[in-house]
Amino acid sequence: MANTTSAKKMTRKIVKRTAVNKARRSRMRTFIRKVEEAIASGDAGAAQAALKAAEPVIVRAAQKGIVHKNAASRKVSRLAHRVKAVVAPAS
Repeated sequence: MANTTSAKKMTRKIVKRTAVNKARRSRMRTFIRKVEEAIASGDAGAAQAALKAAEPVIVRAAQKGIVHKNAASRKVSRLAHRVKAVVAPAS
């Protein structure tokens, strides 16, 4: 348990920041899930639209420190690769 005034204040700030980070992480995962669901349904238009909506959310999460920059880039890249496969299936 925090004893000093500054330590008590820091615990309050940490609780607030954790709630904000949790909301941002949840939002990012929701957008990723929407892309994956569109890919699974095979709807190319919906998959492209979902990816276009998800990409800025993932990048913003990286800028805010929710995920590492390279992890965000990897997520976007892998989703884009999967959407591309749905849009133009191998002939």
